[in-house]
Amino acid sequence: MSSPERRAAIVAAASRLFAERGFRGTTTRELASAVGVTEPVLYEHFRSKRDLYRAIIETKSREGMERVAAEIEPLMRRNDDRGVFSRLAKLIMDRYAREPAFFRLLLFLALEGDELAGLFYRRQILEAHRLVAGYIRRRMGEGDFRRMDPAVAVRAFLAMPVHHSMVRLLFDDQFVKASRKRTIEGMVDVFLQGVRR
Repeated sequence: MSSPERRAAIVAAASRLFAERGFRGTTTRELASAVGVTEPVLYEHFRSKRDLYRAIIETKSREGMERVAAEIEPLMRRNDDRGVFSRLAKLIMDRYAREPAFFRLLLFLALEGDELAGLFYRRQILEAHRLVAGYIRRRMGEGDFRRMDPAVAVRAFLAMPVHHSMVRLLFDDQFVKASRKRTIEGMVDVFLQGVRR
């Protein structure tokens, strides 16, 4: 394995272990064993367990925000309201389904009161909120959306796909029987009917 490949493998394995056991409940010996390396090799890539934790958060935050920007901004430029909010909901739901370990990791961070939870919040959640709030603000200025607080509107919309994904992740919730596509369409309909003039 090349050094970047080994580093990526360490980040992936650590993400799974931290999600299962939390930061305090995971030892560097377990991390090294999960990747198939020794602890000294682990320390060649990360000075401490905390540096590894930070690398996971930074990597996932960057990847998430890059994907959101790449997929949402072209739709924003075309004023495709339905496309913007449908794609955003799909990205959220897909990520929860694809990376359940990462979201468990974030829950551990928050529950353990770790300042790294704030890192993810600032690097991805807050950036995504600002991006979408700016779009809502612009659409209000163009007269297509009614006057409202863009921050509240973003929170209201994101609450739907995040809550839906979170209860599925934590409780294997099956309250909503519709397909993911129909669920997203319903969420977007509810939101756009509330914000359009």
